[in-house]
Amino acid sequence: MFEHPDQVLSVAQAYFGKPRVLVIGDVMLDRYLWGDVNRISPESPVPVVRVTRETEVMGGAANVASNLASLGARVSLAGYIGQDESGTRLRNKALEAEIETVGLISIPGRPTTIKTRVIGGHQQMLRIDIEVNTTAPDAESDLLSAISTIINASGSDEGDIPAAIVLSDYAKGVLSEPVCHTVIAIARSRDIPVFAAPKGTDYRKYTSATALVLNKSELASATHTTTHHIDAMTNGARLLQRELSLEYVLLTRGEQGISLIEPDSEQHAPAMARQVFDVSGAGDTVIGTFAMGVLAGLTRIDSVRLANVAAGIVVGKVGTVAVSRTELLTELTRQRDLEQIDKICNWDKLGRRLAEWRNHGERIVFTNGCFDLLHAGHVVYLEKARREGNRLIVGLNTDASVRRIKGDGRPIIHEGDRARVLAALASVDAVVLFDDDTPINLIRAVKPDVLVKGGDYTEDGVIGASDVRQWGGIVALIPYIEGRSTTRIIKRIEATD
Repeated sequence: MFEHPDQVLSVAQAYFGKPRVLVIGDVMLDRYLWGDVNRISPESPVPVVRVTRETEVMGGAANVASNLASLGARVSLAGYIGQDESGTRLRNKALEAEIETVGLISIPGRPTTIKTRVIGGHQQMLRIDIEVNTTAPDAESDLLSAISTIINASGSDEGDIPAAIVLSDYAKGVLSEPVCHTVIAIARSRDIPVFAAPKGTDYRKYTSATALVLNKSELASATHTTTHHIDAMTNGARLLQRELSLEYVLLTRGEQGISLIEPDSEQHAPAMARQVFDVSGAGDTVIGTFAMGVLAGLTRIDSVRLANVAAGIVVGKVGTVAVSRTELLTELTRQRDLEQIDKICNWDKLGRRLAEWRNHGERIVFTNGCFDLLHAGHVVYLEKARREGNRLIVGLNTDASVRRIKGDGRPIIHEGDRARVLAALASVDAVVLFDDDTPINLIRAVKPDVLVKGGDYTEDGVIGASDVRQWGGIVALIPYIEGRSTTRIIKRIEATD
């Protein structure tokens, strides 16, 4: 699934490096009335929802900020709220999430944007919006002043310059053309990437942003492109990329996944197989998670795939929710465990894995063998070998190599099946086949920090021991479990027959 799965998991575990991100856009309060539907109203043919509880969460640009904060970013949020009780509650929710609110401008006479959803069971029955989409010039001036203060801040952990800016446009009046142009110009002068989630039909105000993150409907509105064919959508996205001087475009396609469209290429990440309860806020999760991935040094396509995983988590819930880092880590770990076949490497793939692991300072362990008829002795041996370092590479004799060593009756199990079973073990990080009678060439290519062999060897008798010691590595001898061997299993089977 990922180009660099270990790097993806590693950066998520490290809170993505805790970058500072500035989110600018239409903040709102998402209010939910939860209840049961048991009858139709006698007054009109509509369902009656008996409300049992009420909840409020941050919505719109505030939900983007919430997603970023929950993944580990240090977030500043800028936008408009009213001088009302709802605005106070929204500001307090942001502060509870450790989101900086100096950029939230309170406007007299303008209500805080509120979306109230009535939920019967798991079904949204009705939405009620309170909003004003116009803004006074002095409010815009106050907003730009606050944004300038945030961008130009420096000198402490609480006030360093943002590593990225996210423009979250819900067409409520915050991201006017002057605001967008000013913010993008400042960001470009400081080499700060700008990721924009657009609204409307005229996207010229996002000119020179780093990327647009939009859905099929938004693409169709801006380019009059059909959404029935991927080629047409790709061409429309590439047209936007050229006309707006963007580096690339992310196109979210619902159940069809996400497409990364660059000037000369496009890559598609299929959607995660999930039961979908609610797509509210999924786009906020995508842009937030994608930005975190890019800022942490992941490739763009791995960042897209990571965003896809995060979106798959939130659409499985009812209501606007931010993905949590714990949820994301759990899902990434689950997928890694399911994709065990990815552990089987050719030499080129192994070289890339080794470079990645060493870049993270991980200690490499190597062992080798035939592993024909894998048994408990093998499993315990490999678990102990793994404890000698951070990554365990298993060199596996090919069928031809095994026959030369053990005779025509071996191996019992084909090399592909032996590799697949080894890859299923949690203790094993990579399996690579070798056709030589000894693993010396593979050992010299891997240059492990620890070379492991069974306890029936002496250190001087271990092939590759002198080489490993030359580059500063060590040799570890691990005793086998008594009474466990493939030869003994074969003899018992033959005796049974």
